[in-house]
Amino acid sequence: MTDSTMPTPGDTAPELTLPAWPEGEVTLSQFAGQKNVVLFFYPKDDTPG
Repeated sequence: MTDSTMPTPGDTAPELTLPAWPEGEVTLSQFAGQKNVVLFFYPKDDTPG
């Protein structure tokens, strides 16, 4: 998958690392084969949409 293409159902998610609360990081690959993961992105906190 390239940056200019949209993923389709069934595509493997790209690797990503995000900050974890209260500290540390979470990497998507650490859940591979263990858990179902849902990613939800939204434009701004506390806005309608």
